[in-house]
Amino acid sequence: MNFICYSDWSELPESANVLFAQGEQDSIFFSRPWFENLAATALDQGQTLVLACVVAGGAVLAILPLKRCAGNTWYSLRHRYTPLYSLLLADDDQSEVLACLAEGLSRLPLQALLLEPVADNDSRINGLQRALEAAGYSCDRSFRLYNWIHRVQGRSHADYMAARPARLGNTIARKRRKLEREHGCAIRLFAGDAVPPALAAYHAVYTASWKANEQYAGFLDGMVAGFSRPGWTRLGVLYAKGKPVAAQLWFVLHGKASIFRLAYDEAWRRYSPGSILTSFLMEYVIDADGVEEVDFLTGNDAYKQDWMSERRERFALGCVKQAKLPGRYGLLIESMKRMLKGR
Repeated sequence: MNFICYSDWSELPESANVLFAQGEQDSIFFSRPWFENLAATALDQGQTLVLACVVAGGAVLAILPLKRCAGNTWYSLRHRYTPLYSLLLADDDQSEVLACLAEGLSRLPLQALLLEPVADNDSRINGLQRALEAAGYSCDRSFRLYNWIHRVQGRSHADYMAARPARLGNTIARKRRKLEREHGCAIRLFAGDAVPPALAAYHAVYTASWKANEQYAGFLDGMVAGFSRPGWTRLGVLYAKGKPVAAQLWFVLHGKASIFRLAYDEAWRRYSPGSILTSFLMEYVIDADGVEEVDFLTGNDAYKQDWMSERRERFALGCVKQAKLPGRYGLLIESMKRMLKGR
């Protein structure tokens, strides 16, 4: 069993795909297309990809995707829109594999690791934390973000809407009638390979929205391309007077729907086009895709509470290598704590 760091995807043994396929079962954000797009579009100048792995007999048993930055702190391979992070880990001999991974990390020219956002009940991350502490790291967790979800539990979309606040359903029905009567409206759903060509409609809506200009167009386009090939993307567009006025990008994989990006044209706000479109997509993923869970990903916005039913917390895990000099070690610990609190 050996610890190996790869700096390019082409170096990674083919057996790594087994781990990514396993990771996809838990989250689309543990998939290989997600991490590959991050490495291609989300690294800043001076940052490099590090795939910290444990390999035995040609089989990749663990992958910790990292980015190496200037200085002595390395970070999880993530983007500001990353809702969840973890390592990829085989089912067998996990304690031994994690010990090898932690020991290998302790020999690298880094003083600290910052992994985020992680779930408090992630057994892989919890096991890695224990292994890092055994290898001489001091680890600390800090709150990072809220995550709203809804568990479908086999119910239909009609059942789901019946359980939502009455004002939500009433508003959607009233505003859609008003929009249809005054301007006419239609909703189109694009899925799989049909999404990338239709992304222009999303960008048009985003430009006309209350949000700033899209800062990460390359990241978004790369992710849509990677997720569309296997059929994971759902793009809903609401048209009024023949022009797109609301657009939403969702992902669906292994019974989970992830609501990734929402936008609507500010000029059409009085018609609540975003809510109309969210209701349409909710109906599609529940009744047609048959998902078991809908995830609003990051943020504690008040409107998400109307659509979702459960709130979870995500954390940042900071691990600092213990230095021989107590004074220097104390400074590093305090620096990491300030970093965690400031995020």
